[in-house]
Amino acid sequence: MLNEDIYKELLTKYTGHFGFEPEVVAYAPGRIEVLGNHTDYNEGYVISAAINFGTFFAVRKSAGQGCRLVAGDLMKEVVFDIGRVEPAGSDGWQNYVKGTLAGLADCGVIECGFDGMFLGNIPLGSGLSSSAALEMSAGLAFSRLYGITVDSVTLAKIGQKAEHDFAGCNCGLLDQISSLAGESGKLVKTDFRSVVYESVPAGGDICFLMCNTLSKHELADGAYNKLREACEQCAAHFAKVLRHPVKALRDVTMAEWAIYREGLPEESARKGAHPIGENERVLLGVRLLETGDVAGFGTLMFDSHASSRVLFGNSCEELDFVVAAAGRIPGILGARLSGGGFGGSAVVLVHPRDAETVGRALENSFAARFGHPCEVSVITPSEGAHIVVGP
Repeated sequence: MLNEDIYKELLTKYTGHFGFEPEVVAYAPGRIEVLGNHTDYNEGYVISAAINFGTFFAVRKSAGQGCRLVAGDLMKEVVFDIGRVEPAGSDGWQNYVKGTLAGLADCGVIECGFDGMFLGNIPLGSGLSSSAALEMSAGLAFSRLYGITVDSVTLAKIGQKAEHDFAGCNCGLLDQISSLAGESGKLVKTDFRSVVYESVPAGGDICFLMCNTLSKHELADGAYNKLREACEQCAAHFAKVLRHPVKALRDVTMAEWAIYREGLPEESARKGAHPIGENERVLLGVRLLETGDVAGFGTLMFDSHASSRVLFGNSCEELDFVVAAAGRIPGILGARLSGGGFGGSAVVLVHPRDAETVGRALENSFAARFGHPCEVSVITPSEGAHIVVGP
């Protein structure tokens, strides 16, 4: 089992805190966004992967209406009533669970409270979507506990709604879908208009490194939402000036952007160009992987980061340094920020044989610039969310 040590630690803490064993335990992984940045809410395409870091959620029904929820890393408990599930102003981690629970309540009957605890090993603020892993592990655990049947897309949308309504981040579906749809040794290509996903073989010569810069980001502070607003403004403009229907930026090509951008505020035009170009890179990237052109795929990753930095403005000094350093280190094929941006992690493409040497070089380069090394981990495309223990 992946992350068996975390699982055992959770069970020990759960029984020690509550005095009994859980009825259901679910697991959900984090994700890396390999190519396709901020394209999900623009109804575009993304290549992602579930990763070998994730979150376990353990739960048991309670006798009454009371709910006890414990963050296993902090061993901090919050208490609320199952009939009054509302966003909290403090201990923001509880809102991801509460929002997911509220969404499931719209799909079935929740007749009693619960005693729940979660624990994971995804670094917070690393851009690897610890929040979606918590939502999906909680969602699977609650649905099994209360006998509520939902399909993967519905559960992903419940997690997304939790982000919107309880956590205050107007995100797309990328993180939740990636966590649910992962397969060992494969990437996930998702069309976010139809919400149809498929597996893409990663190939034996591909290895990813996660380079956590330790620069924390907080997407609920409004930066993410402002980027989304700029994209929506851009799409509305092209819907008026192009001769074909435009529902989202997925319907606009880079050639059309160059010709018909006049009339858009410069900042909105620039930001809108990023997801348009990303959609084209994702479709090309799938073709390159299918033909075994790993080097060409890596070039697209570098291009993607340049677009984030120059056009979209969602990078930061630390991420830019990692990607620039990666471009100078032999053996690295591609690199880019992963996730919402503004901090967190970069994902680096290398051959497996070079992973250790390249990782050490990145750590040393980062330490020489910022006074501490970045945290480098080998990322394995892994199995998606699933029930570990349950009736």
